[in-house]
Amino acid sequence: MTNAIDSSLITAFQDRSATIGIIGLGYVGLPLLLRYAEAGYPVLGFDIDPAKIEMLEQGRSYFAHIPSSRVSAVSSERFQATTDFSRVAEADALIICVPTPLNQYREPDLSFVVNTMDSLLPYLRPGQVVSLESTTYPGTTEEELLPRIESRGFTVGQDIFLVYSPEREDPGNATFHTQSIPKVVGGHTPACLEVGVALYAAAIDQVVQVSSTKAAEMTKLLENIHRAVNIGLVNEMKVVADRMGIDIFEVIEAAATKPFGFTAYYPGPGLGGHCIPIDPFYLTWKAREYGLHTRFIELAGEINSAMPEYVLGKLIEGLNTQRKALNGSQVLVLGVAYKKNVDDMRESPSAVIMELIQERGGEVAYSDPHVPIFPSMRRHSFDLRSVELTAESLAAFDAVVVATNHDAFDYALIRKHARLIVDTRGVYREAAAHIVRA
Repeated sequence: MTNAIDSSLITAFQDRSATIGIIGLGYVGLPLLLRYAEAGYPVLGFDIDPAKIEMLEQGRSYFAHIPSSRVSAVSSERFQATTDFSRVAEADALIICVPTPLNQYREPDLSFVVNTMDSLLPYLRPGQVVSLESTTYPGTTEEELLPRIESRGFTVGQDIFLVYSPEREDPGNATFHTQSIPKVVGGHTPACLEVGVALYAAAIDQVVQVSSTKAAEMTKLLENIHRAVNIGLVNEMKVVADRMGIDIFEVIEAAATKPFGFTAYYPGPGLGGHCIPIDPFYLTWKAREYGLHTRFIELAGEINSAMPEYVLGKLIEGLNTQRKALNGSQVLVLGVAYKKNVDDMRESPSAVIMELIQERGGEVAYSDPHVPIFPSMRRHSFDLRSVELTAESLAAFDAVVVATNHDAFDYALIRKHARLIVDTRGVYREAAAHIVRA
């Protein structure tokens, strides 16, 4: 039954008078902040990184796929960005968009979610909705957020409304964006779901309701595990096809002409991004609590995780044909972002490939127009700058590894001047003595 609080909150979402708080202004939070601001809501953005706050205050974007013009168009009118979490009380909605990585044992690391929730607790008030968007295992919202909110004496579903709505951002995708990607929402109670739907309905074109926060959490995992498993399949097919002398990309393109029952997935040097390499392990970890072993999912993870080693082997084979050893060779890796045309390096297999090359005595460099300086990462560290691609620079390397197929690369120039090309993305379809498919 609708009470006075959720009725007024729903009305505030509908008439756009509600203040939207976005916690975490990364690849998920910033697009969501901009979407709500563009939809006419007052928005408060929270982040612990003062550099991000400063750039937003100046109307500047810190992501290549989000133009600064989009930030500056709304910066002075619709949103404020801050590191001051005491302002949480000003927001009617608190949408949590923080990372959920894996620890060194490939187990879920919920420290960002838990610490964020703990930082919000002192400032929660009746009439707010808390929505978690971070990808996680089924049960997280109920097991981690719910008891913390209740510890403040709030009744969830009456005083505070709790929902889970998984993010579906795809950085650099020109076809789909925050507004047009359907939003799955699950609530802890029917009242929570009603408020959650109202929160997203005015900013997102389609809202998809599910019966619980657990169902919403599992939905996100299924989406990304489906992709991870199919990529694992096609990566294994790539290895088989290569041994048989068959072009796997030709096979995929032919299979994709079937108008039903087939979806094209493409092989690569490994999995990257904030979801696909990580999400399967969230489910496999949680499944063990129920005495289950997700063998199919884990096998796909093993195949995908082995791809950087496969690329390394192909690089060594290619150098051997030129009577060279990897030890002492100069190797240029093209593309360190995890996907084409973005600057997103999260879980990028390129970094793993670079480390493998170094471990075996190779001297590694990289070129990526979207990543001019190799950033500090949790598990990878290189003191490198992007190499400008010229005939002279390409010819100076013993091998070039095409790891990410950015459109900005001049592939004809690379083909002409590189001594050896190890192609992990199917860029070069015609056979050549100095091109190795990987």
